[in-house]
Amino acid sequence: MAASSGRAVRTIFSKCGKCSWTSFIYSPNMNRQLISRQICVSSAAWRKNLAAAGPEKFSEEYIKKQIDEFNIGKRHLANMMGEDPETFTQEDIDRCIAYLFPSGLFEKRARPIMKHPDLIFPKQAAVQWGEDGRPFHYLFYTGKQAYYSLMHDMFGKVLAIEKYQDKLRSKGLFSQDTKQISLSGSRWLLKEELEQLLVENISDHDYTRFLQLMERLLSMPYCSMEEEFVQRFRRKLEVQSSKQEIPALQHSEDGVAFSQADGRRKTSKASVTLRDRGSGCFTINGRSYVQYFPILQYRQQLMFPLHFVDMLGRFDVEATVEGGGHSSQAGALRLAISRALLSFVSNGDVENMRQAGLLTSDPRVKERKKPGQAGARKKFTWKKR
Repeated sequence: MAASSGRAVRTIFSKCGKCSWTSFIYSPNMNRQLISRQICVSSAAWRKNLAAAGPEKFSEEYIKKQIDEFNIGKRHLANMMGEDPETFTQEDIDRCIAYLFPSGLFEKRARPIMKHPDLIFPKQAAVQWGEDGRPFHYLFYTGKQAYYSLMHDMFGKVLAIEKYQDKLRSKGLFSQDTKQISLSGSRWLLKEELEQLLVENISDHDYTRFLQLMERLLSMPYCSMEEEFVQRFRRKLEVQSSKQEIPALQHSEDGVAFSQADGRRKTSKASVTLRDRGSGCFTINGRSYVQYFPILQYRQQLMFPLHFVDMLGRFDVEATVEGGGHSSQAGALRLAISRALLSFVSNGDVENMRQAGLLTSDPRVKERKKPGQAGARKKFTWKKR
């Protein structure tokens, strides 16, 4: 039995040949070969590893080098175009690049650009640990040190205000009628704006907690103590009515003030003249508005701007309109009347009219018919047989 087993083993080794014997021999260069061997990975795995590594980091020396190259290129470009390098702005650079490198690419981000490195490279947090490897900030290991530091400071201010209020209560000087922080005309920082300020990524839940703590701070009677801190996280809203062009108020020979304005909707064009100190007469193309618009809905649409500013019966309205149907003509006339009223109302009323939609032109047009369909949306009747 043992002899037959030995013959079987010798037969296996003889069939395998020399490679079987050499496979069990240890080579001193084996570890070196294993270490130096290249590992082949797919492009998808490579991209996955790059994505997991996070955004690419750029050193301060690299950014400074890019800024120097940008300044040199800006000066060369100004000399090429015959401009003064000292007064060469970013708008001039964009105009020159579009002229020198014309591109028909639809995607604007694919077109050639030349911008300051601060506008191209994202902001990065500075080195957050010393040479010994210890982090500078005590909240470093939270993963969001700037966010939690902000929340910690904010809650500290809440406690400081509560302590001040308790001190006033003990002296009998506490009052609810205190100065509040004015938030009109401003808004809170958006989540993306807060991330740029902190140079950290935060979740929606973190942003909600930030707003809740801010609202708690504002609800306190003596929150005006931290007005400067709160305003750091507010952004002013530009009043849209300031962009509205107000027609100049004119005067006739007899001293009557009047204003003119135009309006459009679809294919209708309207021109309106409002004359002050009138009797409320309203004519359209030489006819009374009651005869021109027999439907009550259209007449109400014309009177709404005057009713909104409480000036019904004050003006004589002379209007001309052409093109389109009654619905589009009524919309064009309403817009023209609203614009003409701007010369007679205050800035506050102008903003109220804008918010009510009286100064916004209607951009809607008739939708085109589609081939293979009965209309713009309507389909042909489907028959199975």
